[in-house]
Amino acid sequence: MVTATASRNELWAAAHAERAALAEDLADLDDAQWAQRSLCGRWSVEEVVAHLTAAASTGRLRWVASILGARFDADLHNERRLAEHRGATPAETLERFRRVLTSSTGPTGHTAAWLGEVVVHAQDVRRPLGISRTPAVETVTEVARFYARQNFTVNSRSAVEDLRLEATDGPFTTGAGPLLSGTTLALTMAMAGRAAYCGDLTGPGLPTLRARCSPPASTAAEPS
Repeated sequence: MVTATASRNELWAAAHAERAALAEDLADLDDAQWAQRSLCGRWSVEEVVAHLTAAASTGRLRWVASILGARFDADLHNERRLAEHRGATPAETLERFRRVLTSSTGPTGHTAAWLGEVVVHAQDVRRPLGISRTPAVETVTEVARFYARQNFTVNSRSAVEDLRLEATDGPFTTGAGPLLSGTTLALTMAMAGRAAYCGDLTGPGLPTLRARCSPPASTAAEPS
């Protein structure tokens, strides 16, 4: 759990906990479930997990070399790293993910972004699979605050520009304009462009957000 003024170590500890929770949720999936399409563009559940392993295995120098090798094509960069960390079977893909559960490696020092990577992608696979586990509000609040401040791995700040966001289950609030309210997780996922979560929100700002929440490309601007 992170505090209201989370340190970098606290953010990494939260990321480690969220990875472990996801690995537990995935332990008994069958082949059809591993092949289920996620909320993340065209990626399957297994591909999202391989992507998370890549994210936890790629430091700054490795990321720079990879993105240069892909000629700054983020899609190509992500697909190459995903293929590198995907196993020959879903079981092997999961085992590779388990090996990085406590990794504190990231391409940049934006630790809240890498916590967000885990939080968002975990829900990308849980929701289609009907798994209802929800991260701690304190954890998601840190991601929501980061997303509201800047566009980084996702165009989150732009998605909620000129809107007022208020969480119904925690302290997160931001912005001014037509109101959007819902759980911290639903607001965070909507900021990440996951249109499926717009239905969990209410308020006069909802039509504006829906118009901005186009389905995400599987590799949208993520430096991992």
